[in-house]
Amino acid sequence: MWLVTKIAADPRDHERFVLHLLHENGETMSVSIDQNVLVEFRLKKGTELDEFTFGEIVYADAVKKAYHAALLFLASRMRSEKEIVDHLKKKGNTDAIIRDVLHELRKHRYVDDREFALAFVRTQMNTTLKGPLVIAKELENFGIAKALIDESLRLFPIEKQRETAKKVVEKAKKQSKKRSSLEWKQQLMQLLQRKGFSRAVIDDVLSELDEWQTEEEEWEALEYHARKIHRRYANYSGWEYERKMKQALYRKGFSLEQIEKVLHRLNEE
Repeated sequence: MWLVTKIAADPRDHERFVLHLLHENGETMSVSIDQNVLVEFRLKKGTELDEFTFGEIVYADAVKKAYHAALLFLASRMRSEKEIVDHLKKKGNTDAIIRDVLHELRKHRYVDDREFALAFVRTQMNTTLKGPLVIAKELENFGIAKALIDESLRLFPIEKQRETAKKVVEKAKKQSKKRSSLEWKQQLMQLLQRKGFSRAVIDDVLSELDEWQTEEEEWEALEYHARKIHRRYANYSGWEYERKMKQALYRKGFSLEQIEKVLHRLNEE
């Protein structure tokens, strides 16, 4: 049995109090508890506590500490339940404590995976060039259930996906230098896939691009690569030189007709 001999404000935290305790065997102890725990258990000087009640007080205080840690974690932005759980586990809280904290957070609507998913999709859709598949993967990493992911992605309609994919294409086109039309198209398809767009949206967007490059830009890219590869194979001659040049340029996506033309130009120089 423990006896509360004194209760004093905790000088390190104005929302906590220090209980000074005396055990029936003569042992003394001081513990700091949250003010709400003090009120909940109606603690005052002279209160007697059996071991079970003392354990309940310690547990209730641990839940309050974890709850405040969760609120602090939530202060910067919305969090998913998984983020809260992972954060509290890192701080050494037990599963039981985390379960009770989540119950309180849900009750006060401080955490809501559905609202989190909806807000996340809106933000990513309006501020980034990510496609729905990448956004879905990120939500999965946040621990959001598949049903909620599917529901939230309805905010990202096909027309908006096409619009975003077109922006990716336009941005990439500005950075495109010295590529054949075929190579450029293949790289653009890979880029859109990495960005998280479906094959249907990719095909739709790319089909609307009538001309990947002007003939002048295509020839400039062809000549650039031809001269570069020519330097690599300058020690070869005849059929072997021509074979290596054609293979290398063909892998770059240029047509045989284009390759024949540029080789003829190089031979004339």
